[in-house]
Amino acid sequence: MDKSMLGDLNSLPAEDQQRMASMIDQLQIRDSLRMYNSLVERCFNDCVDTFKHKSLQKQEETCVKRCAEKFLKHSMRVGMRFAELNQGAATQDE
Repeated sequence: MDKSMLGDLNSLPAEDQQRMASMIDQLQIRDSLRMYNSLVERCFNDCVDTFKHKSLQKQEETCVKRCAEKFLKHSMRVGMRFAELNQGAATQDE
């Protein structure tokens, strides 16, 4: 975990800092799992049409790859945009 995320929490006792760090880690894991589950659900629903075969057909596999790429690029862009906005907000507060 990035220690800079704790901000002013450095004034807390070590036990409380550890507890907060653990909570932040759990939230990050939960958010990662949510994003993964959303990706799987969306791409499966968009790309898989039939259950006639055990494995994905070529067009389904291509669709899933394209869908996952697009989803991840979008998520990274949104994250970068939030970082830009947070950085702008932080400089305005100073």
